[in-house]
Amino acid sequence: MPRTACLAALVLISLLAPHAGADEAAKARAVKLEQAMTLDERISMVNGTWPVPWVPRTADNPQPAEAIPAAGYVPGVPRLNIPALFETDASLGVTNPSDVRPGDIATALPSGLAIAATFNPKLAYDGGAMIASEARAKGFNVLLTGGVNLTRDLRNGRNFEYFGEDPWLAGIMAAESIRGAQSQKIIATIKHFAVNDSETNRDWSNSVIGEAAMRESDLLAFQIAIERGNPLSVMCGYNLVNGEYACGNDHLLNTVLKGDWGYKGFVMSDWGSVKATDFAIKGLDQQSAKELDGAFWFGAPLKKAVEDGTVPATRLSDMVQRILYAHIASGIFDSPPQKTSIDYAKNAEVSRAAAEEGIVLLKNDGDILPLAKTARTILVIGDYVEKGVLSGGGSSNVTGDSGTPGLPQPGLPMSAEGQFAQYVKEQYHASSPLTAIRARAPQARVLFDNGRSLPEAVRKAKSADLVIVFGNQWMTESLDAPDMNLPRGQDALIAAVTAAHPKTVVVLQTGGPVAMPWIDQAPATISAWYSGAKGGEAIADVLFGEVNPSGHLPMTFPRDIAQTPRPAVLDGFDLPAKVQFDVTYHEGADVGYRWFAKTGETPLFPFGHGLSYTTFGYSDLKAKGGNTLSVSFKVTNTGKVAGKDAPQVYLTDAAGRKLLRLIGFDKVDLKPGEQRTVSLTADARLLANYDEAKPGWVIGGGNYGVAVGHSATDLVLTGSARITSQRLKP
Repeated sequence: MPRTACLAALVLISLLAPHAGADEAAKARAVKLEQAMTLDERISMVNGTWPVPWVPRTADNPQPAEAIPAAGYVPGVPRLNIPALFETDASLGVTNPSDVRPGDIATALPSGLAIAATFNPKLAYDGGAMIASEARAKGFNVLLTGGVNLTRDLRNGRNFEYFGEDPWLAGIMAAESIRGAQSQKIIATIKHFAVNDSETNRDWSNSVIGEAAMRESDLLAFQIAIERGNPLSVMCGYNLVNGEYACGNDHLLNTVLKGDWGYKGFVMSDWGSVKATDFAIKGLDQQSAKELDGAFWFGAPLKKAVEDGTVPATRLSDMVQRILYAHIASGIFDSPPQKTSIDYAKNAEVSRAAAEEGIVLLKNDGDILPLAKTARTILVIGDYVEKGVLSGGGSSNVTGDSGTPGLPQPGLPMSAEGQFAQYVKEQYHASSPLTAIRARAPQARVLFDNGRSLPEAVRKAKSADLVIVFGNQWMTESLDAPDMNLPRGQDALIAAVTAAHPKTVVVLQTGGPVAMPWIDQAPATISAWYSGAKGGEAIADVLFGEVNPSGHLPMTFPRDIAQTPRPAVLDGFDLPAKVQFDVTYHEGADVGYRWFAKTGETPLFPFGHGLSYTTFGYSDLKAKGGNTLSVSFKVTNTGKVAGKDAPQVYLTDAAGRKLLRLIGFDKVDLKPGEQRTVSLTADARLLANYDEAKPGWVIGGGNYGVAVGHSATDLVLTGSARITSQRLKP
């Protein structure tokens, strides 16, 4: 071995050794603790409760005195100094459902899609660390974060929580969010395992997908995030996968997660997703919020099953040891959270940084943006833009610094019944785009219209120098959108306003792609997603050029729903509850831009698309082969202002087989004329196919094509290198 390679190996060993040693010590300590426990103490650690006032209590299930009203609570074992688990929903901030902790506020991050759109893993890490720091300061030690389900249907109500359609981008961003969270000595989850890609009748939806396709898409995103982020808990989903419930899916939990991937943490159920005690044998380690499952499956029934041998005692020991390992490895065992004050102003800047970098400039004909601060009359049109920015609904909705959940609460535009109804409210964060726009154009007369009267909005638009119109699409957990249209006639409003005024900027606040029948006559459009605690300021900063937009789409925006794999009404949409139905993922691993590459359809805006107020050029591509692809190239800011670029590297050919896969990306900040070399090495699995028969990843030897570009359809440099034939473990 060359001397440099020896030194590199020694450095790697020295870096890994302390972590490996600490890991082994944590496992040994967990085993010793578990061996000292009684059967009742073991049982107490594998079932949790939902400690909120609206859960009925009984003599055998009283309200835990020490529990914090929130998502969940699992008792500890005081005799052995094992702490309880205090769980909070947390994808985008510490939640306070229905103000169950009166007046408790938190900092809201932008949506997961906005964070993914930054193409900047550091911002995902910073956001995760910020949320976890607030959670610990409130007394929590488990963060129910880390959503990494891929966007298979753009109508999915929870798309906004996740990180888009590509396994590599989603896996990397989720991993960094989890790493950031666990840097604060807290247990973080990854969810919802697996192929939980729609909300319609989610308890009865059966995701049907081939093993190889699942390994190359949804499971690969989880695998990457687990390897890199090391989440200490996995949350299984509500849905069935190939006929077996995800939380009782022996193949997913035992074969894939704990077997092939060697996962050491514990699997917790989603709230209301446990159907039987034998889920323990099939890989589930902890029942969450047992009140929602219809039976305390992991309580008395599990104890009886262990006593009569139906569930081996060794399996219960493994369940408890995994939970204890998470306690110890996270640091919560030895460093319990302490309630302290929170610097919300400082944390809001973390949210603002992500919002600014996640905003995507979709279109800018005639360079209408950035807006001149000298405009005399500006009309801002949009519901509630005078008060705040839209937030996604459900268990990720955060009560922000307004101190009230839902500022305002304009009724229940997408109403619902059942246990999650209180979450299904259209809500806003108190960061007014209108106020921020006025602050950046102090010499202008900035008018406001809520857009509820189309003729009135058009009349006002005709007399303004410039028009900014907002389009809002509210999405939520437990409900999928029926179509791609902006609700409440907003497409007609935007069409009328853009027709009436040639200088109209459209700002979209959405949970994903929407139809844009007005796009041809709208000179400028930005996607602001759900922009969080300081979203109004971030939007205004981009509009006026105080921030150069650098967001890139983490998902394809189709022209029409007909371009997608399942354009008809969502499977299960009209079925009553408790009727199982199949969602067949016939596209396999060809999710998002891969589907468009396969079908030859042209999207409205491709994956990776995002404009800037400057321009970037790529040159000097070099590709090196071997066991994987290593690529280097130069990025140059060829424009007149500083800006950030997200160059993307795609695999385009695998030994003669045409395809399209993102295999790398970076985020670079360049001054005008500045140049930087970007070097990337692909994860070999991105070059491979999964072979079910082997089983494992297989790379065929031959020439592999690679391209560098601004998006999945704007590839400007191409090259190739020879890759060695090889097999990789599952």
